[in-house]
Amino acid sequence: MGTGTTATQTMSTGLSLDDVVLTFGDGDTTVDALDHVDLEVRRGELVAIVGPSGAGKSSLLAVAGGLTSPTSGTVRVGEEVLGGMSRRRLAALRRDRIGFVFQSGNLIPALTARDQLVLVTKITGRPGRDPDALLDAVGMSHRADKRPGRLSGGERQRVGIARALMGNPTLLLVDEPTAALDRTRSQEIVELLARETHEAGVATIMVTHDHDVLHHCDRVLEMVDGAVHPYRD
Repeated sequence: MGTGTTATQTMSTGLSLDDVVLTFGDGDTTVDALDHVDLEVRRGELVAIVGPSGAGKSSLLAVAGGLTSPTSGTVRVGEEVLGGMSRRRLAALRRDRIGFVFQSGNLIPALTARDQLVLVTKITGRPGRDPDALLDAVGMSHRADKRPGRLSGGERQRVGIARALMGNPTLLLVDEPTAALDRTRSQEIVELLARETHEAGVATIMVTHDHDVLHHCDRVLEMVDGAVHPYRD
């Protein structure tokens, strides 16, 4: 795997999970979705998480993104500790510091590609990045005036990545970005993620079943039964 990070970018931590446990159920039905997970992702680093369905990958993203509170352990985004935050403060942190990229792109049907990005600045109340420059960076400037229904699956993913980066997040969480794409488009999307991660200095976690794209990542980890292990090809 490539390193792809600069000395300045690797000095700061984007995400830190310290002894994180997430438990569902009671008694004999208790399941540890996350089993004492320790994980650090530095800014400018793209980390892939692989593993079978039900291994805890979605739970890891949910806890890292402040969507689910762990049963125990500590989660930090940058220097912010998520535990004990009020709902309002947690929502503000997700809005301002965390970018999400979903399988489908999760775009708003009525908005053009450019307006998807502009909406981010209206929600946050901050300027963010230049939407036209960002669309150009992801190869979508020529489709800026198109709505999602006029875009291919790969194009929607590109817009989704651009939108997630619009607010200069500390952390980028990406869920199966290549699930509906062919091999060529899959390579393009993950190469794009790697480039934007390195250039923007974002800490990125990508959950994927696609082992063909792992060479674009700086580090690959494997989840088994809620625990994180080094990946062995």
